[in-house]
Amino acid sequence: MIAIFYLALQILKLYSYIVIANVVVSWLVAFNILNTQNRLVYSILEMTYRLTDPILNKIRGFLPNLGSLDISPVILLLLIWFIEMCMKLYIAPMIF
Repeated sequence: MIAIFYLALQILKLYSYIVIANVVVSWLVAFNILNTQNRLVYSILEMTYRLTDPILNKIRGFLPNLGSLDISPVILLLLIWFIEMCMKLYIAPMIF
């Protein structure tokens, strides 16, 4: 049971890193620092989009239209942090 708890925490932490990578790579592409014609850049961008867009699109559905400002990754990172803290505060004492 302890191993499953730590595995879930590590998966949440890894997913938060993927969300951050998605934001950084999309900024670099938007500012023409990275070229999407490069296969490596394109594959990294495609992987991060496929992993994060389903959840980010659901969050965007609840948010008001803020123009070109997209705060859905920030909301997702806050949700991940909240889930991690709840797991550490409420589930960990029951396991240990």
